[in-house]
Amino acid sequence: MAGVRVKICGLRTESDVKAAASSGASYVGLVFFPKSPRHLGLGQAQRLALAAPPGVAKVALTVDASDETLDAIVEAVPLDMLQLHGGESPERVAEVRARYGLPVMKAVGVADEGDLPQILEQSLAADQILIDAKPPKGAALPGGNGLSFDWRLLSGRHWIRPWMLAGGLTVENLAEAVRRTGASQVDVSSGVESAPGVKDPARIAAFLQAAR
Repeated sequence: MAGVRVKICGLRTESDVKAAASSGASYVGLVFFPKSPRHLGLGQAQRLALAAPPGVAKVALTVDASDETLDAIVEAVPLDMLQLHGGESPERVAEVRARYGLPVMKAVGVADEGDLPQILEQSLAADQILIDAKPPKGAALPGGNGLSFDWRLLSGRHWIRPWMLAGGLTVENLAEAVRRTGASQVDVSSGVESAPGVKDPARIAAFLQAAR
């Protein structure tokens, strides 16, 4: 499992960012979605982004955001990537990518084999794909629910863009998830928390140690 790159998502404090960076995270995720316990205001997000050291990619997670919302985020917060975690079409992904000149990661929810074609469709527009567990019907959040999916669905498959595995990952199941899927990048949020939206530095460090 050597060399698995890790994104710690849903950071809310500067100490969260420092804990992720010092433990070896490749990406830090900042959430802009009011229904999430990890939601940030623009000023708070700006401070967190400025606390990230060089070499750690700062990713803004949005959900079906308007151009007005994205304009405000990009203007206020120094970012390296946009993550679209809603129902955005490939056409919308391409629009966002062209408008802001930033790499775009598109999340695709997976519950069964019928969801896999979306990965290729979105790969034609996005720079990276985040393969997450599809949220249950009626769920308030599109991600960060601590749910996983059947990792065997990804076994032996390859796509045209770099991709990242998300959904219910913890230090306990990380090795199995990587072995079953072949993921070289993973995303974790609730799996390194002591409560919703409260990151635990010890869990962050243990997760990143397990990914080495």
